[in-house]
Amino acid sequence: MSPSLSAAEATERLGVSRATLYAYVSRGLIRSEPAGGKTRERRYRAEDVDALVRRKEERRDPGKTAQGALNWGAPVLESELTLISGGRLYYRGHDAVRLAEDRTLEEVAGLLWTGELRAVTLPLRAQFAHLPLVPEAGLLESFAHALTHAGARDLHASDARPEALPGNAARVLSLLFAVTERACGIPAAPDLALHERLARAWGVGNGHADLLRRALILTADHELNLSSFTARCVASSGASLHHAALGALCALQGVRHGLSVEVCSELLDLAGRQGARRALSGVMRRFHRPPGFGHLLYPGGDPRGRALLDHLALTAPDLPALHVAQTLCEEVRRELGERPNVDLALALVVQVLGGPAERGVALFALGRTVGWLAHGIESAAQGRLIRPRAKYVGALPGPT
Repeated sequence: MSPSLSAAEATERLGVSRATLYAYVSRGLIRSEPAGGKTRERRYRAEDVDALVRRKEERRDPGKTAQGALNWGAPVLESELTLISGGRLYYRGHDAVRLAEDRTLEEVAGLLWTGELRAVTLPLRAQFAHLPLVPEAGLLESFAHALTHAGARDLHASDARPEALPGNAARVLSLLFAVTERACGIPAAPDLALHERLARAWGVGNGHADLLRRALILTADHELNLSSFTARCVASSGASLHHAALGALCALQGVRHGLSVEVCSELLDLAGRQGARRALSGVMRRFHRPPGFGHLLYPGGDPRGRALLDHLALTAPDLPALHVAQTLCEEVRRELGERPNVDLALALVVQVLGGPAERGVALFALGRTVGWLAHGIESAAQGRLIRPRAKYVGALPGPT
């Protein structure tokens, strides 16, 4: 059984009144259970109370939070790709939010893959995009299917010379966009910009194609996140960029990473039907945190989420979905002090554009593929196998 506290212990640790403690319980922030016996007293989960205490301390002392963020995610590897500093995100020294204003994903790929802010050349024909689609599979599974076959059969994939790697990366990126087009039942359009190809595949009007462009760029890389670290590990073994992207795609498919976008879609949908407070309370009871809000690396708020929400507020202020999201953001900020992150913003983008919630994760994957490939190229160039050691905490061997 999880350690629990009495009401007196919980309120003392939190520094709040009993009324506030009960309010936290009603909103799903703290779990409670009967104390047992004939008493009507209840016990409160210590881990939930401690989580709220930490959240309050982080808001009071952002410097302490930033210091802790430096140690979040080990091991630490040297990289020239992405910097997160001062609440901002930079790709090779270029502010990602500013790049999203007027650059293309192809240009950002050129920056991350080669160091030059110049559009990469994508192949006019994506081999292996016409493999049979997996019956009843989603778009992410179709990506994995194509990468598996291309990695095994594309002769270019085995070319590990440094000068060949950007070209191989371009083949991977083009392949995934071609698979997206095929999954939507339309012929490939390699003459269009990548965001325009995606808008065409998803039936998005020209007015919103720019929204896709911004989202793709803002998700292109995010330092050593789980999926990008996976890509580096795979590439360090000498495997192809196709397989590095495949490994990263597998890592993306968990609720603590890419699938968090789908949870945010559910939250927005519930908020539209039930109201922000009721929807948030229900989701918090399941996840014990507000999905789509807060980020350890951005104590002052995720600049990617803020940029997408600000753009929607500027270009489409009357959208009902935007109003629901804004009300939800106000509720979370007032009650929990958290700001929206990129997961919530991507879920909102998909609601605005229309289509299934899965598209939010697919949008994330298509943008992040640029970063996965950049990490794969950098890891391959470093020429060292990533092989951390484990700190053993199990039973010690007996005497021999």
